[in-house]
Amino acid sequence: MTAQTGTRGTRDPELRTVTVGGRTLRVSVRPGDGSLTPLLLMNGIGASLEVLQPFVDALDPRREVIRFDVPGVGGSPRPVLPYTMVTFAPVVAGMLTELGHGDAAVDVLGFSWGGGLAQQFAVQHRNRCRRLVLAATGTGSLMVPAHPRVLSRMLTPRRHRDPGYARAIAGEIYGGTMREHPERAATVLHADSRLGPRRGYYYQLAAGAGWTSLPLLRLIRQPTLVLAGDDDPIIPEVNPRLMARLIPNSELHLYRGGHLALITEAEELAPVVERFLS
Repeated sequence: MTAQTGTRGTRDPELRTVTVGGRTLRVSVRPGDGSLTPLLLMNGIGASLEVLQPFVDALDPRREVIRFDVPGVGGSPRPVLPYTMVTFAPVVAGMLTELGHGDAAVDVLGFSWGGGLAQQFAVQHRNRCRRLVLAATGTGSLMVPAHPRVLSRMLTPRRHRDPGYARAIAGEIYGGTMREHPERAATVLHADSRLGPRRGYYYQLAAGAGWTSLPLLRLIRQPTLVLAGDDDPIIPEVNPRLMARLIPNSELHLYRGGHLALITEAEELAPVVERFLS
């Protein structure tokens, strides 16, 4: 395992390159003051760590926040070999160790695809996860599916690479405020800068293919907040309701909004997360 440290200001994120188990990740660490448990963020499919910046900015500045790009996405190099949720969770645990957290537990928030990884991490490395937040996510391949047209849009990384296309489909696949302001989708997704290779996106798709957390939900023992929108075409509302019923120590917060509300309505949802974590 190796790590290279970049420069940072007093509270500016610190960018690092961390290699664990042969996989190199671009990592961002926003330092805290040590009074709050660090928060590890796991991002959606095809999204670089910058996408979550509005949410990070809305969190308590005393909290350390850790983000990373999965292999082949954002600033992380393309993966040579595919990975699964099961094989990637130990890489994340190793990343935390390499960042100086030893075997200490952190809080974990998984958004969309990252919510699947967060569920796997919470079960597979339960001693490293204190509290769990599952935002705009489901149980993987075994869930009440989105409309086939929405699913077909998710099979390509085009919305992350083509601003015009992102605007054209935003309301249909993201719901919420994207219905009235689809132009925001390209900005939120950084579509004008997603010009890198497609391999990382397809490896993320493959990692989730055939994976489901349904058998794992009863094994999630951490206090869990299930955060879901009432207008999320990608994750129909019945899925988070089911998750909240099956996870033993969980609560459901249903907000008015769509799939990207954690980013577009960060000022409203970050306090919900902070109250839960505290």
